[in-house]
Amino acid sequence: MVIAIEPMLTFGDYHAYVESDGWTARTADHSICVQYEHTVAITDNGPEILTKL
Repeated sequence: MVIAIEPMLTFGDYHAYVESDGWTARTADHSICVQYEHTVAITDNGPEILTKL
């Protein structure tokens, strides 16, 4: 199994929404935010972070 972990860190309210383009995420109060992603493979030997390769 492969999963993507995508946390968002914000300087304001934690409420967020996705724009009508289906892709762009914004905080409800339009505060500064950042999103970071790691792709992780779950293997028989445990998790392997693929994005750091």
